[in-house]
Amino acid sequence: MTTRREAARLLWRTVAGAVRAHPRPAARLAFWSALEALPVLLFGQAVGRAVEAFAGGRPGTAAAWLAALGASALAGAAGARRLYAPLAEIVEPLRDELVRGVARGALRRSAAGRPDTGAVARLTHQVEIVRDTFGGILVVLRGFLFSVAGALVGLATLMPEIVLLVVPPLLLGLALFTAVFGAAAVRQRALVVGEEEIAERTAAIAGGLRDAVACGAEERLRADLGRAVDGQAAAGRAVARLAAVRALALAIGGWLPLLLILAAAPWLSRRGATAGTLIGALTYVLHGLQPALRTLVQGMGSSGLRLAVTLGRLRETDAPDGDVRPLGDVPDTATTSGTSGAVEIAEVADTAGTAVELRGVTFAYGPGAEPVIRDLDLTVPYGDHLAVVGPSGIGKSTLASLVAGVLTPGAGEIRVGGRPAGDTRRRVLIPQEAHVFTGSLLDNLTYLAPGAGGAAVERAVAAIGLERLVERLGGLGARVDPAALAAGERQLIALARAYLAPMPLVILDEAGGRLDPAAEARAELAFARRPGTLIVIAHRISSALRARRVLLLDGTRAHLGRHAELLATAPRYRELVGHWDAGSQPARLLGDPDGVHPVARPDLPVDPGEVVADRPDGEHQGLGDLRG
Repeated sequence: MTTRREAARLLWRTVAGAVRAHPRPAARLAFWSALEALPVLLFGQAVGRAVEAFAGGRPGTAAAWLAALGASALAGAAGARRLYAPLAEIVEPLRDELVRGVARGALRRSAAGRPDTGAVARLTHQVEIVRDTFGGILVVLRGFLFSVAGALVGLATLMPEIVLLVVPPLLLGLALFTAVFGAAAVRQRALVVGEEEIAERTAAIAGGLRDAVACGAEERLRADLGRAVDGQAAAGRAVARLAAVRALALAIGGWLPLLLILAAAPWLSRRGATAGTLIGALTYVLHGLQPALRTLVQGMGSSGLRLAVTLGRLRETDAPDGDVRPLGDVPDTATTSGTSGAVEIAEVADTAGTAVELRGVTFAYGPGAEPVIRDLDLTVPYGDHLAVVGPSGIGKSTLASLVAGVLTPGAGEIRVGGRPAGDTRRRVLIPQEAHVFTGSLLDNLTYLAPGAGGAAVERAVAAIGLERLVERLGGLGARVDPAALAAGERQLIALARAYLAPMPLVILDEAGGRLDPAAEARAELAFARRPGTLIVIAHRISSALRARRVLLLDGTRAHLGRHAELLATAPRYRELVGHWDAGSQPARLLGDPDGVHPVARPDLPVDPGEVVADRPDGEHQGLGDLRG
């Protein structure tokens, strides 16, 4: 999520940082910009003096002033011609830095087992948007600064009192525009995210339409999609309203000075102003201040917003100082980046690349109870995305609790990252009933990552889809009353908290069961793209389609494989999938229009036998029956 202050700060920091990083090109750019603004500096003076000269019967003097104005126009054209070389020396390094950031982020994800299929789009599209719009914004900003400076200096030379009439409304208009810019960036991003959400929801409904009709859920789906469409329409109206406020800022800063000069003309005349002085002042406002302010408002209101939103989107995934990235061994305490406060995900130090390993694990709820899990062997490589499916009560949550270290096996061994499972600092478990405590929303989100900075929190909120809840509650600092939240809202908060936590293993135990399918898909795909290992105890079978591998618990044995493999070999899995056609049911249900999981790792071996162990009595047993 992007706040108003963050959007404006990100844009100004980018511009200022690029200029500071290249002082010599910036100095040349300033020099040629000053030369380009020379006609603005002389315009009002030349017109005012020429009017007075003509009125006084001195046409030669008037012609000289007009000739000087023409010469300044030629000098300004020469300055404008020389602007682009230093401008390129500032813009192109920013583009190169963004490209390096995208490449670094993609390589880190690939090394962590999360190939980044969106990097090409960011390299070829979003980076070019930033390059083009950043160059345009630099042109607009330096033109505004030098034009306004030239006009104000010219006004001061005409009559200092006029400056007092012009500067206050100009500053007021700029202040209003600056305030609106941050809000517009937030609304613009909400508009983009809303479009993506509607597309995801529509695809999910289309893919599961037969099941929805069979279950009589048409009205609920219509209501859910209608709320998304209404929210998108509201975001569009908010953007339009802010455009009207920008027009008001232009009227205050550009037209109000003109009216004040005209209204104060008698007072200025008593203080010595001539007709030429007043005409020159109006010329400075009409042909200096007003065009500069209009260009600033229009340029920043379109290209500036586009740049701010695109920069934010790039920073969410690829910024070198804010990206979530794997490091070396897991420290005993959470580490944070010293520059941005973004939580770093530490990779488990294990030469075999194993995140979770179970060997001969048996568990029963009580001394006399039948084991829920018997003699289980399971290996989950680091970077894997495993979905655990099966009928209700089959033992899926028991398995999650064992891996999370909440339960201790009666026999066998569980290791996480090569270390005993009892060391719970290396994993986070989100259970079915999400826990939210009384306090601020920010405190809830950073409970497992107390050192996380604001940018990292906003990225987690945006990734999980918590923006609307944050807005409804009144911001990250709003106080949370758990009893006033719906179950799905509590789950979203818990999911964002887990996303932000610096743990390399995340276990979601039906953590999205109270969310609609599109929201659950968005959250799971966000975790799938996050460095580390993901184990999902599936509430919906669609979670299996999003996973790289699927573990089926059917009460007699465990089956491990990819979705297509289990469809072909496991009758119970086909029964869980229902009437879906394995050959035509794509992953579009899950927000993946190509039907290919975005983080699939074909290089990781899949061995269905690695989760099956032989019982002493000769029967083949996986997780066994649930009896206790």
